[in-house]
Amino acid sequence: MRSGRRLLPNGRIDAIRQLLLFAAAYYVYRIVRGAVDGQVASAFQHAREVIDVERGMHLFFEPVVQSWAENKSWMIHFADVVYVNAHFLITLGFLVWLYFTRNSAFYFVRNMFMVAMGLALLGYVVFPTAPPRYLTEWGFQDAVGDFVGHGASQTAGLLYNPYAAMPSMHVAFALMIGVSGVRLVKWRPAKVFWSIYPFIITWVVIVTANHFWLDAAMGGVVAALSAYTSAALAKVRPHAWAFAGATA
Repeated sequence: MRSGRRLLPNGRIDAIRQLLLFAAAYYVYRIVRGAVDGQVASAFQHAREVIDVERGMHLFFEPVVQSWAENKSWMIHFADVVYVNAHFLITLGFLVWLYFTRNSAFYFVRNMFMVAMGLALLGYVVFPTAPPRYLTEWGFQDAVGDFVGHGASQTAGLLYNPYAAMPSMHVAFALMIGVSGVRLVKWRPAKVFWSIYPFIITWVVIVTANHFWLDAAMGGVVAALSAYTSAALAKVRPHAWAFAGATA
């Protein structure tokens, strides 16, 4: 047990507890995704409503942005690679790094993730939304599908949720780990990376036609609500759930 405590900040039991908690959250996510998959007509209707709102605001710019990126092959390939890999690998890598090296802040961030996933699931059930890449009549292309193969894009559960564009959890997760990273790291290049990471992800999800900018904006709202809720929870158990190790 002592050797386990030397390797794990709070021992084996706590590490197993965190793994099970995230595994359970992902399992619930998959169940809800299965329910959302059956609401195809509603998802497409909601996507067109999002377009109507953006057009009404004179801010329906996604097809132009994607077309511009598609004309620069290196740019769209970069966006494809980031979209396929960053959401899972960078998020997971950050959480692992956080647990082992900044454990006092891990539980605050964990609570943010739990709240964010709960809000996202509620959004997916109430307002299932097809991503722009399915609306070819507006000139969108499935950039990631073209990159990895359309068969793979339909089976890669970690990468796609077909009718869950609103809110964008790519953006929500990027904001939550980006802001946390800026507050926790001391190395200036790392601070710069984490400060621009949410903007990179927002750009990526738009140019690959996986989200509208309104989806991204709602992802930002989810991140903000999750941070606020996590801060409120930290007042209940400040010794366990506060964002320790960083300035308030």
